[in-house]
Amino acid sequence: MGEMIELRAADGHKLVAYRAEPQGKPRGGIVVIPEIFGINRHIRSVADGYARDGYLAIAPAMFDRLQRGYETGYAPEEIQAGVALMQKAKLEEAMQDAAAAVKAASAVGKVGIVGYCWGGFVCWMAAARVPGLACSVPYYGGGVPNNLGEQPKCPVMLHFGEKDDHIPMAGVEKLKAAHPKQQVFTYPAGHGFNCDQRGSYHAESAKLARERTLEFFRKHVG
Repeated sequence: MGEMIELRAADGHKLVAYRAEPQGKPRGGIVVIPEIFGINRHIRSVADGYARDGYLAIAPAMFDRLQRGYETGYAPEEIQAGVALMQKAKLEEAMQDAAAAVKAASAVGKVGIVGYCWGGFVCWMAAARVPGLACSVPYYGGGVPNNLGEQPKCPVMLHFGEKDDHIPMAGVEKLKAAHPKQQVFTYPAGHGFNCDQRGSYHAESAKLARERTLEFFRKHVG
């Protein structure tokens, strides 16, 4: 359904992105921020799904500054490689790359952003730092509870797994207390519960979270 395109960040950096177009006029744009595994088959399927829902979906390659074309699976050594890249990534550059995708998606109307794992953290930071967003939906963003001082400039809906070994529920409760106006949902699942290609996939939680997310996008994007 989609194609690979090239984006240009404000500092001149060129990055690849996966673009999936809907049939007919787009309802708006959705930026999909990947996990630490790049624009792999799962992320492309997520973007395709939002295109089927009527949105122009753009998934930027957030690690292109570190390793061009990085894409991997979920084996232990692949997870370690992704974590190593994540630790090298600079937040300011990630915001510029996300902003480039938002700008591209804005050609069709309002823009929402959704991200998973590290991408969820990027979505949380982007809600406060990237202009032009109508809403943001972080899924199990590990760094979110450690950055509660950020002040989102758009509505945010956050999804967390109650059995997530990487994100203690105590941190989620602090998030709720610090940002009572934002929507925070938890599910009887672990980290990565949205990804149907991982052992942590939890179908019921993924379905409910996506239904809530789509309703959120319908309200704020179109």
